[in-house]
Amino acid sequence: MTIADILPRLAAELALFAGVGFLVFALNDLAVDLIFFARRLWRAIGVYSRHQRAYASYFVFNKDPGLLAVFVPAWDEAPVIAPMLKAMLKRIDYDNYRIFVGYYRNDPATAAAIASVVDKRVEAVEVAANGPTTKADCLNHLYDALQSYELAHDCEAKAVVLHDAEDVVHRYELRIFDGLIDRAAVVQLPVLPLPDPQSRWISGHYCDEFAEAHIKELVVREAVGAAIPLAGVGCAIERRALCRLAALQDGKPFARGSMTEDYELGLKLGALGLKTMFVRIPAEPGERGVVSSRGHFPATLGEAVRQKARWLGGIALTGWDRLGWSGGLGERWMRMRDRRGPLAAVLLLAAYLAALLWSQLWLAEALGAPVQARMNPTLTLLLTVNAWLLAWRVLMRFWFTKSAYGWVEGFFSIPRLFVGNVIAMLAAARALSIHLRGGAKRWDKTRHIFPAELPQ
Repeated sequence: MTIADILPRLAAELALFAGVGFLVFALNDLAVDLIFFARRLWRAIGVYSRHQRAYASYFVFNKDPGLLAVFVPAWDEAPVIAPMLKAMLKRIDYDNYRIFVGYYRNDPATAAAIASVVDKRVEAVEVAANGPTTKADCLNHLYDALQSYELAHDCEAKAVVLHDAEDVVHRYELRIFDGLIDRAAVVQLPVLPLPDPQSRWISGHYCDEFAEAHIKELVVREAVGAAIPLAGVGCAIERRALCRLAALQDGKPFARGSMTEDYELGLKLGALGLKTMFVRIPAEPGERGVVSSRGHFPATLGEAVRQKARWLGGIALTGWDRLGWSGGLGERWMRMRDRRGPLAAVLLLAAYLAALLWSQLWLAEALGAPVQARMNPTLTLLLTVNAWLLAWRVLMRFWFTKSAYGWVEGFFSIPRLFVGNVIAMLAAARALSIHLRGGAKRWDKTRHIFPAELPQ
């Protein structure tokens, strides 16, 4: 068998492998789309036709608003932590809260930045270890500090709210948590990355992915009865639910051995039979967008790959071992979707290799080389079906991004699909390498920036 025979067969096998995999994934995604639009239609006919739409500004303060404890873990965050705290203290439309900020003893710059924010609502908490350990370890120290605070002041927090050191917190966020946390153990608000004009392709692809995930995916997840995984920001955990989880984990509610402790926490509380809630609510009548947590995401290829590798490794690889496949049909379906990242990366690699081989074979044939670059009818049909399903996926990505960010970003989301694919493949390779070496042992954080001009 000559090379002229081997290359067409190899290209066909790669295309068949990728094509079948993409067909399964695309039908899976199509099912999510259908559930989303069916639910949207039902709510338009059965809910909004009879009831007035809710707005965050309508949430009136409770007569006795509960104490909300905001946890902000920080390692090497000197450039952003002070602006973040000052902005939060200025913006938040709520009276009864405390911000617990964790820092490490070998990070004096972050400690000094926290100390520069003089406000009785800020509680600086030193982690008595050289950092970084893990984000979960820092959060557990903040939990211990909250317990000490509650004992010293003879009070009990109503909920714990999670945020990162670079987050822009919405003014109505705590008001919503106080109003809804009695109905669920977990309340998660949408996370919408801030567009970065200096990184339209790398940072911008996060806008596309989060727009689709936090407009559609989490809504469908809740609709099929699956637990809502926490994003680690813009979320509240009911105090006694957190205490219950801590009792099962040696007093530490956040999983110390996990790099995605927030994701795990939501699923663990759901597995205990507790309600988890995803809330999309507009801030004011006539105001575009919803109450959400905002912030800048990685702007360089290297940092995006590191972050995505941490997520993928924690959810798809380590998470498989730690959480298993418990729960009902909806829960298992969503966990399968969460964990398909490594396989998706392999399929992408196979597809791009097949496309490269076919293009070279067609070029060689056109130039008179003795090769036969022909696809059999079955493969042609498979690729045609996939092409139509891909067009639908592109349309969905455009529509959700446009809904959150406007027409310009919506059009940019189309070529950014390729950028996201490249990052996904590189992140999968890094995640697998780290997993085979025993998994990540410490906080592999990326560099953060805080916006000079704050969004509404």
